[in-house]
This record gives sequence, C-alpha cells and structure tokens, in this order.
Amino acid sequence: METPFALWVYLSATPLLWLALTVVVWVFADWLAQRAGRNPLVNPVMIAIVAIALILVATGTPYRTYFNGAQFVYFLLGPATVAIALPLYKNWPTVRRKALPMLAALVAGATTAIVSAVAVAAAWDVPRTVLISLAPKSVTAAVAMSISDHLGGIPALTAVLVAITGVLGAVIVTPVMNATGVRDYAARRFAVGVAAHGIGAARAFSVDPVAGTMAGIVMGLNAVFSSLLVPVFVRLFMAGG
Repeated sequence: METPFALWVYLSATPLLWLALTVVVWVFADWLAQRAGRNPLVNPVMIAIVAIALILVATGTPYRTYFNGAQFVYFLLGPATVAIALPLYKNWPTVRRKALPMLAALVAGATTAIVSAVAVAAAWDVPRTVLISLAPKSVTAAVAMSISDHLGGIPALTAVLVAITGVLGAVIVTPVMNATGVRDYAARRFAVGVAAHGIGAARAFSVDPVAGTMAGIVMGLNAVFSSLLVPVFVRLFMAGG
C-alpha cells in the first residue's frame, strides 16, 4: 500500500500531472459532448470543471497545487484572447457594413450585463470585493480577471463567475432565442458573444461557422468596451453606496 501512496505523493507534486490531467479531462468532456450531438446541456466546459473539482476534492489536492501544474493553460488565455483579432480582420467588410447596429447592440448588451449584475449585488449589500469581481462576468476570462485585479476584486472569483456565466449562456441561448422568435443566426450569436463570451462563442462555432465568427468578433469588441465601462459603473455604484 505504501508504494502506490508514495507514487501518488510524488506525482501530485509534479506540475506535468495536473497539466496532463486537464488536457485528458477536456478531451473526454469534448468527446461526451460530441456523442451527445452537441446538446447544449452536455457542455464540455461544465463537465471538465465538475470533473476536475471532484478529483481535487477526492484527492485532497489544494487548488494552488493544481494551478501550479496547469497554469500553462491559463497562460494560453492571453494569446487566445489576442487571436480574437483574426476573425475580426477576416470579416472586416461585414463588420464595417453593420457597424452601427452592431455598436448599438454591443453598448446595450454590455451595459445591461454590467449594470444588472452590479445593481443586484449592491442591493443585497455584498462585500465590495465581491461586487467588483462580479462586474466583468460577461467578459472573456483573461480580460475579466485583469479588470477585477486592477479594480481591487478577486481574480480567482471572477474566473469562477465568468465560467458560470459562459456555461449558463451556452446552455440557455438556444431555448431563449427560440422562445423569443429570433431566427437570424448572426443576431443569435451576437447575443451569445456579448453575454457568454468564449464559452458561448465555442458553442456558436459548433452550431454554425458564420455564427461562431460573429460571436467571436463580438466577444473581442465586448472585451474592449467592457474594460472601459466596468470601472465607470463600479465607481458609480460605490459612490452611490
């Protein structure tokens, strides 16, 4: 019994173990989603988060130990965010033609996402750091965590809230759009790009490449716009409180 335990103690302290585990769990989660026909309820991000959390709890592994091993994935968030510029560049003529309605929808969507979250949090008198951490929940993770850290929030909490927002958005976007009678794929994925950032955009790509491109473009624009807007609204609510 001592040999397997000693081996586990050694491996659990090895960064490569947690990086490999993250990749394996993601591949398995994506395989399950594919087998389920990309059903929105079988979201690979949600499956991967739950699976890794259960593994950490079952093995008594601190999050810091896991993060030290899997932080290369976190590092890739930066390049992945910058890569959002590629679909924007490739589809610039379309973006330019629809600039005015896109800008109006982006302003309305981003403002609603920020104000609704901060207003509810302020009404419940949540701690200042939690309110700040909640404000950028609809922005892609790398940018949201940076905004949270800059304003004095908790980046780790922001990352959790971003993941929850993205998963919920990816799951409910299709039923909500069907219920409201929105049939245009560009409009549907524009909405998911604003509300559910990268996870929503990934869901959009799995349904339709054009819609996915639109969601990716909007996700990038929303990141820029929200990085300017979140500090303004946070300070307004703080001053009002």
